[in-house]
Amino acid sequence: MIAAVFWWVFSLSCWGLLAYTFTKDRSRYRNCFILFFALLSTAMAVSFLFGPYQNIALAWMVVITALALLIVPLFLIHNGIVMIQREGFRLPNLLSLVFGIIIGIGEISTFFYMYGAAMVPREEVADQGFSFLVSFSLLLSVSVIYLSVSFLIFMIYSLFLQIIPRKNDFDYLIIHGAGLIHGDQVSKLLSDRLDKAIEVYQKDPTPPVMIPSGGKGGDETVPEAQAMAGYLLGQGIPENKIIQEDKSATTYENLKNSKEIIDAREGSKYTALVTSNYHVYRALRYCRRVGLDCTGIGSKVAFYYWPSALIREFIAVHAEKKHLAYLIGGWILTLAPFVYLILNSRL
Repeated sequence: MIAAVFWWVFSLSCWGLLAYTFTKDRSRYRNCFILFFALLSTAMAVSFLFGPYQNIALAWMVVITALALLIVPLFLIHNGIVMIQREGFRLPNLLSLVFGIIIGIGEISTFFYMYGAAMVPREEVADQGFSFLVSFSLLLSVSVIYLSVSFLIFMIYSLFLQIIPRKNDFDYLIIHGAGLIHGDQVSKLLSDRLDKAIEVYQKDPTPPVMIPSGGKGGDETVPEAQAMAGYLLGQGIPENKIIQEDKSATTYENLKNSKEIIDAREGSKYTALVTSNYHVYRALRYCRRVGLDCTGIGSKVAFYYWPSALIREFIAVHAEKKHLAYLIGGWILTLAPFVYLILNSRL
């Protein structure tokens, strides 16, 4: 009974904390971890509802999770192959394949360690010079699990951003560019963003000003904003509801320049940004940097494209010095007890 109360109180506390921090700033990285612990503690709390069958319920959760983890590397490798076939052999398109191989290696290392630790007598392991391989496989396994869980936490929060309810009465909609094809034509990825923005515009009781954002790339004949504005006009958006931001080359510049446009205008300035669903979280982080109070709205992308794109976002966020330090520091702290036990011959 005490354990059940603890988990329910802890779970509700996590959700309450998440509600507070999310309302304050949904771009904060800590929100990812608070959400993860809220979900984990909720699963533990719910297990007590099964009464005498709690252990069976927990066992099923573990089995389902383990089976899902076994499938993950196969899915990612297959997805990586599809990505290369459809999008070409470029580094960003290899991420799903590479990540799948890394997780697969980690799972193989886990099985190897379990075999070496449980099936082979310690004396025989030492005699065969097996101990180094067993220890190395353990550290590799823990490292891959750590990386996988870190990505899982990031992925869950990215999905959470898409389902959380939001108000629809916006004053401005910033639409992020995504590159043009043939120099002046809107791509499928970009048209999905524009269509999502049009959907939001049409549902808004007081239709907002739309800011298509994107400059002219090296292989483009017109600025992305100009091509996007043409698309919006073709879909019936009035010209007086469109302001082009055609100087930016990055997401950060998109938002910085768009904020300058909004700040120069009078009236209320409740703003939303529209970009692909995998890109919402990082875009919101840039909003915080430029001081733009903004809601993120994600457009759908092809399912085969999403895993590699989200991995790319994960890498981009952790390329920032602070978050890279957190990631490496957490990895070292996670490995430390296992290294200690190995050095003391306890594993």
